[in-house]
Amino acid sequence: MSKMKKNLVTTLGLTLAVSLTLSACGSKDAGDAKGNATNKPVELIWYTIGTPQKDVDRVMAEVSKYTAEKIGVTVKMNMTDWGDYAQKMQVMTASGTPMDIMFTSSWAFDYVQNARKGAFKPIDELLQKNGQGIVKELDPAFLSGSKVDGHNYGVPANKELPAQDVWRFNKNLLDKYNLNLDNVKTLESLEPLLQTIKAKEPNTYGLAVDKNYMPYVPYDYIVEKMPMAVSIDNKDYKVVNILDTPEMKQALKTMNKYYKAGYVPTEASTLTSLNDVQVTGKWFTDKATNQPFADNLWSASYGYPVVSKPASPALIYNWSVMGSMQAISANSKYPEKAMEFLNLLNTDPVLRNMVDSGIEGEHYKKVDNDKMENLPASKNYDMPTFSLGNVLLTYKDVKDPENKWEEFKKFNDTGVPAPLLGFNFDPSKVINEIAAVQNVKEEFWATLMTGTVDPDKYIPLANEKFKAAGLDKIMAEAQSQIDAWKAANKK
Repeated sequence: MSKMKKNLVTTLGLTLAVSLTLSACGSKDAGDAKGNATNKPVELIWYTIGTPQKDVDRVMAEVSKYTAEKIGVTVKMNMTDWGDYAQKMQVMTASGTPMDIMFTSSWAFDYVQNARKGAFKPIDELLQKNGQGIVKELDPAFLSGSKVDGHNYGVPANKELPAQDVWRFNKNLLDKYNLNLDNVKTLESLEPLLQTIKAKEPNTYGLAVDKNYMPYVPYDYIVEKMPMAVSIDNKDYKVVNILDTPEMKQALKTMNKYYKAGYVPTEASTLTSLNDVQVTGKWFTDKATNQPFADNLWSASYGYPVVSKPASPALIYNWSVMGSMQAISANSKYPEKAMEFLNLLNTDPVLRNMVDSGIEGEHYKKVDNDKMENLPASKNYDMPTFSLGNVLLTYKDVKDPENKWEEFKKFNDTGVPAPLLGFNFDPSKVINEIAAVQNVKEEFWATLMTGTVDPDKYIPLANEKFKAAGLDKIMAEAQSQIDAWKAANKK
């Protein structure tokens, strides 16, 4: 499988069942229904995120052999497409579907909200008892930054800490038409390049976006993908409707211009994923989240060269700290075993790379002790590396430098905190309004963000409905909480 960090604006659901055998110490996980010690593996059910892969069962059979020997775990994985993950997880948790481990994040199956709803088990004690390796491996900022009301409810992936948007480019098309990226930074700066691609490659997506796309604007969202935020540059912490900001209005006008010009997919507002387009190479540029040497990972995954240019500063947001997490279900029958598995996944390179890259000699080959190359069969097992645990344990691409992980740590150390880092909005007083605002967002958001509709006409329509749904009340509550948090933390 690839080492690629998939674009974090897509969504997908994946199901993974994990069976655990017993430890010799006779923990509460290690027994039958009557409490008798047994040698039969217990089964953990793990829901995670990624595009459905053909060879999941074959790979998990190999994973199971390894984990059964190490901690008594067998693994079965089922996968669902990105756009369905959050909704399906909400339905399954609400209905009591058996599960033990699930992917959660700031952007898919919302971590903070579901922790507060009681969907996840607090893991403070489990981390100390069964997850010491995780605590040792993680940058402390991940665990401290992902506390909800003073408790940890999920294990963050050890990955890049700051978030930085980049424009990615299909280098084959750059080279074919001798296109220069020196002046590329803003959304507007893409226009001359998109004009060329539209004229020369009419069947290629110029700016490849799907329904989850959002233009970069210099604001820190209070709730990810909800229309309220505070300015990154202004330190007054004033809550604003993002649709009323000059930066978003300009970005949406540009997107609408690009849509009318044919640079954006006609069906962008309903596309759930760009995976098929990325596989075929029929795209020119898109927006992705960066990490050190990400170009090498994307190139290895797609099988053709990809290069990128920064589109935003590197800032540490709540959503980047919580951008990839594994939680243990509040209803898990085997929470200790679940934490043992997560501990192994985040500390054992053999397991981590098997889950990430598949079967050695079939999906990939080792080139050095810690480097690998994809084999043709990797197309049948191409997992989203960022979602599966400690990225710093994964094999490097052959093009990566020896000091790749040292550079990751430097990247993390240089990240600048966003204004609301450490603040988690408590929605309990405005639950009904948030549900109503979410319904309005579903009606307008994708068409506005992808440029499908004229923002001059549709922003007022959206704002009218947002106001009727109670957005002003939510923003007032958010402002009150931020003011109190600001005072308590001497901001």
